Amino acid sequence: MQGSTLGSKPGSKPGSKPGSRSGSKPGPGWLGRLALGVLAALAAAGPARAQEKPAAKALPPLVFTGIPDQDESRLVERFGKVAAYLEAELGVPVRYIPVKSYPAAVTAFTNGQVQLAWFGGFTGVQARKAVPGSQAIAQGAEDAAFKTYLIANAATGLKPEKDFPKAVAGRTFTFGARASTSGRLMPEYFVRQAFPGKTPEQVFARVGFSGDHTRTIQLVQSGAFAVGAVDYSVWDLDSKAGKVDPKAVSVIWESPTFPDYQWTVRGDVEQTYGAGFTDRLRAALTGIANPAILEPFGRSKFIPVTNAAYEPLVEVGRSTGLLD
Repeated sequence: MQGSTLGSKPGSKPGSKPGSRSGSKPGPGWLGRLALGVLAALAAAGPARAQEKPAAKALPPLVFTGIPDQDESRLVERFGKVAAYLEAELGVPVRYIPVKSYPAAVTAFTNGQVQLAWFGGFTGVQARKAVPGSQAIAQGAEDAAFKTYLIANAATGLKPEKDFPKAVAGRTFTFGARASTSGRLMPEYFVRQAFPGKTPEQVFARVGFSGDHTRTIQLVQSGAFAVGAVDYSVWDLDSKAGKVDPKAVSVIWESPTFPDYQWTVRGDVEQTYGAGFTDRLRAALTGIANPAILEPFGRSKFIPVTNAAYEPLVEVGRSTGLLD
């Protein structure tokens, strides 16, 4: 009689373990059960896939600029703070780009290189005329009643007057930028009113254009020009910064008030950033309360405004021939 292997049960195959299913074939229903399991897994995953949405397309930056009305370092400080503030408030990327001149700011706005701009009163009129649908949305509280100062070098002997100082006739005179509201448009208007029928070139010995208000102050202070027209807020800022020598230059006349600077936005901005974006932008600008942002503008706050507020400048621009 042949003996069994050690530890195995009689009748078991050599090398098999007790309870082992080695060598057994799957039952006839195993394939069906596998298929049902796969289908159940797919069904469970299906709703999750249906709920997944494609990643939202990143919004392009909101790009803005401002007229270069004063010292460039002050502009970088001013607008850098605005960009950071607006980005946090609006939840979209915001970028400031500098321009070299007033016309360049209008051109950038017209061409769509920027969607928002801090314009002077006259450049804002020009930009909105070039881009139908654009809106003035906010201005400084001080911009509703802005002023031009006429300043004179001390050597002229000119003293402050309440009425337009006609003694400026025959002297050298510098405006600011050619498209400036307080540095060119309104001063030219006041000169024409004081000397009916005459252009500035006929009133003054020589007429110049400094390019910006800070430069106007420097030119008159140095004696390069006897008299000049300047934005009163830049005069105040430069005086506080110690850039004005009161022994060399002083204010001799303060103009009647007129509307000036404002934030203007393109009419197509909501096609990119969604319905209601213009209102959100206006609310963000008028909500600025941080003195660190407002002080470089020489403004106490920003307030809502509309295009209608600048109609007086349209009329002045046409009467002086500076607006087509």
